[in-house]
Amino acid sequence: MAEPELQQVARRIRSFPDFPVPGVLFRDISPLLKDPDSFRAAIRLLARHLQAAHPGGIDYIAGLDSRGFLFGPSLAQELGLGCVLIRKRGKLPGPTVAVAYALEYGQAELEIQSDALEPGQKVVIVDDLLATGGTMRAACELLGRLRAEVLECVSLVELTALQGRERLRPVPVFSLLQY
Repeated sequence: MAEPELQQVARRIRSFPDFPVPGVLFRDISPLLKDPDSFRAAIRLLARHLQAAHPGGIDYIAGLDSRGFLFGPSLAQELGLGCVLIRKRGKLPGPTVAVAYALEYGQAELEIQSDALEPGQKVVIVDDLLATGGTMRAACELLGRLRAEVLECVSLVELTALQGRERLRPVPVFSLLQY
């Protein structure tokens, strides 16, 4: 990986202790989004990884609601691909397929338009952050219902202590920055 570019990206992630609740160290991507050179570097690094990891090709990037929408379309454009959206329930028009998943306190649902993908299409899921892996796991299940092939889950930041990567097995996981 291009070390100067990775350092440039890392310098644009800031930490806020005790947000949103005491004991949590929040990793804020706002400075990265504010700096076009650093954002471009992040997209280039993710794209290079995907090109090397999947020489057989990728059909689509799937961006997760909502910060995955910040990275998904830009990454798709860098790779010359389309981007499909995985949204919180009730946000997409037309026929959809949904999956429910557990949150720390309750449940949530994700959905995708039922005609977003064809069976067998190869998809990479992208989000800004991999924490516990619950949302990405649900996205993998959702894409499986459309009979798409999830090649990999990628994120800008991974909180390794929360072991989200383990919940995604056997799907490969890649993150630019690990904390």
